[in-house]
Amino acid sequence: MIKKLIAAASLLASVALPGVAAAQTPVKIGIGFGVGFLPMFIADEMKLIEKHAKAAGIDATASYQRFSGSAAMQDAVLSGSVDVGVYGVAAMLIAWDKARNSPQQIFGIAGVNSSPLVLVTNKPDAKTLDDLATGDKIAMPALVSPQMYALQMVSEKRFGAGQQDKLKPQVVALPHPEAVNAIMSGGTEVKAYFATPPFTQIILDSGKARAIASSEDAFGGRSTFLAAGATKKWIEANPKMAGVLIKAIDEASDIIRKDPATAARIYLKVEPSKLLDEAKVEAMLKAMPNDFGSAVYGVKTLADFMGRIGGLKTVPAKWQDVFVAEAHASASN
Repeated sequence: MIKKLIAAASLLASVALPGVAAAQTPVKIGIGFGVGFLPMFIADEMKLIEKHAKAAGIDATASYQRFSGSAAMQDAVLSGSVDVGVYGVAAMLIAWDKARNSPQQIFGIAGVNSSPLVLVTNKPDAKTLDDLATGDKIAMPALVSPQMYALQMVSEKRFGAGQQDKLKPQVVALPHPEAVNAIMSGGTEVKAYFATPPFTQIILDSGKARAIASSEDAFGGRSTFLAAGATKKWIEANPKMAGVLIKAIDEASDIIRKDPATAARIYLKVEPSKLLDEAKVEAMLKAMPNDFGSAVYGVKTLADFMGRIGGLKTVPAKWQDVFVAEAHASASN
């Protein structure tokens, strides 16, 4: 009798097991606001992470949460509220440095966007940083942000060594829409704004402001504005996901280049705008075809600057020290 029960149980197990679904791998991704995050918007809309995970033999489900500023994103990654954060390289470098050789050490996975950050002003006669008076406020989305480091770097170049914080007391934290309104209205103490797409284009196209500096001035060329990063613990627990994310970001970036009309529709679906229509967004994307992709730029330049001003105790010898091995084969600089 016992043998019959065991045989029956074995038969049931052999029938039931094939029908048991493999455990899903949830991937929680933190994103922000603006065109820079468009590859992630497309990845969400077209389920690109799920697609490439499936090709790697993983049943993954991606979810996306919005944050304002690199500091909030960093906290979310470190706390485990999200698995992967898309944010500024400076915050990533700080976490890579502070948590070295621990499970909480942050590593970059891929670049996402390398659009230039542009400092605009509504002061009619302003042409350089020298023309910003001490009472003129400079808006940016957060006090710890890629824009802040870009401002410090251009200040050092303009005013000399040790002068990186000359304009820092004038900085105020404002969400992008509020900063745009302040610049375009001209009726506030905010006279400058370190802008990112599409806000740069909205302001410059209005004719109410002009550019006086950019991150390209700071870095001497292209630099990564946004990158995807995660803790060493998560990367090691999910060894195939770095490659999955890189492929998803590159496919989304390829869509932006080859089908900007579809990319524009997706952008406006995620971030509706009273100032932009599909035609304007499509034209903007056509003008910035190389701003998206997994390659990273300017990481070593930024790290060296941060080390020089005391922002990093340990400066990476090369950008590859900060990014996962899967990223090393990209056309990064």
